Amino acid sequence: MWGESVSLLEPGRHRVAHLADDAALLTAMVRVELAWLRALSGAGLLKPEQVAAAEQQLPSPVIDPAAVESSGNPVKPLVDALRAALPEVSAQLHRGLTSQDVLDTALMLMARNVLDHVTGSLTAAAADLARLADDHRGSVMPGRTLTRYAVPVTFGLTAAQWLAGILDARDAVATVRSALPIQCGGAAGTLSLAGELVADPVALAEDFARQLDLRWPGLPWHTRRTPVTRLGDALTQTVDALGVIAADILMLGRPEIAEVRERAVEGRGGSSTMPHKQNPVLAVLIRSAALQAPGLGAQLHLCAAQAVDQRPDGAWHAEWASCRQLLLLTATAASQTAELVAGLEVDPDTMTRHAESAATHLLAERGEVGGGPASYLGASDAFVDAVLVRWRGSRDA
Repeated sequence: MWGESVSLLEPGRHRVAHLADDAALLTAMVRVELAWLRALSGAGLLKPEQVAAAEQQLPSPVIDPAAVESSGNPVKPLVDALRAALPEVSAQLHRGLTSQDVLDTALMLMARNVLDHVTGSLTAAAADLARLADDHRGSVMPGRTLTRYAVPVTFGLTAAQWLAGILDARDAVATVRSALPIQCGGAAGTLSLAGELVADPVALAEDFARQLDLRWPGLPWHTRRTPVTRLGDALTQTVDALGVIAADILMLGRPEIAEVRERAVEGRGGSSTMPHKQNPVLAVLIRSAALQAPGLGAQLHLCAAQAVDQRPDGAWHAEWASCRQLLLLTATAASQTAELVAGLEVDPDTMTRHAESAATHLLAERGEVGGGPASYLGASDAFVDAVLVRWRGSRDA
């Protein structure tokens, strides 16, 4: 269903594939089923020792792709395998849930792991960007708008703007991560069978959420896909911010500009035919991710708009690959960005030389007033300070 964990056409995916590959998905689905058993046990439908024994005896299920196709999703073959392996709890296993409850909740568990990884990478990148912003607040360089010289700026302000984008993304990720919900509605979003099993099916759902340390959203969201689109939006926003950094570095690193350079790493960036080349591979791959992420986010919105009836006929199914691809794309690009900015080589002398040679253009706005590019920086230093204050506050919180 999901394809290969690591693809030769997705460079860098090996960094994070384990977070959302088939093994991770199976692990998450099993966690969901066990959490439901614990909730049923809390309601008196199973003995605690039965659940504990099931957890001890739990096999590593192997799912036949043909069985997944026959069922339309991986949950039924998983449940069949678990019932066969755990006869003492088989009658209650999955009872009251539906396949969408399990898979949606498992995807939220996988998303949480990915978001934690992304947050770590963004925090690492932010620390290095803060250093660059502070170190280069006085490194004057040409400002460029619409590909032409504008007015002088500093590389410190450029790095501060990159940092602000990273902090915005990290905030968006944190907001989504804190609200990741379980899915629990039963066959058609009414908790009908759960209502036959217990006096208060909502309390059962709430306990289910507690078992997984996820949020009970108040009602099922089988056809109200806001949790998925909100997740996709935060991921896309993150890759947008990473893409700006990569695109700027690629432009400023062109040999005719050469104001920054991606650090050379042994064995990376070589050409198959031109021995003189050292390609900026990390920046290229991050930019590639930024060109892919918006389409994946849009796919999730398209699916959300077609989530009809009480459970969708294909729109839900079409989410899966796009959601997982966007999770892994973001985690990969965030990891690559942290490495890119940690090793970024900045050439302030070249920046200054470019600014001085282009002074006529860069200072045209100010008219006949004297002074060089370094005297026409406006509030650049204050803007750097504002972003650094925000960074330090978030770091120390």
